[in-house]
Amino acid sequence: QAQLVESGGGSVQAGGSLTLSCAASGYSISLFYCMGWFRRSPGKEREMVAAIDIRTADPYYADSVKGRFTISRDIRLYLDMNSLKPEDTGMYYCAARTGVSSCALLPGSQYDSWGQGTQVTVSS
Repeated sequence: QAQLVESGGGSVQAGGSLTLSCAASGYSISLFYCMGWFRRSPGKEREMVAAIDIRTADPYYADSVKGRFTISRDIRLYLDMNSLKPEDTGMYYCAARTGVSSCALLPGSQYDSWGQGTQVTVSS
């Protein structure tokens, strides 16, 4: 399992923006097949926010963030979050999968490596 390290979380007001970043310590993310961002919000189960096929850069988004969030990658994985809402509050985790798979709708159980998370708090 690779060590993933997230950064970029923080506190913003509704309508604001944040960019999350995820680095793979000692690895190139090109070794992964899929990478994704998940969040765990208070009182809710962990949910996939966005995922990306590392080779093709094809993105996939949860309906709740489409048009507001953008996932991308270069040597790191990023999540640009715009028009943030209070319901976007939560701990955001970076995840990676090394095995070949369709990255669309890939559940968290299919990812091999996880970061420790970075907190995002959106106030109204």
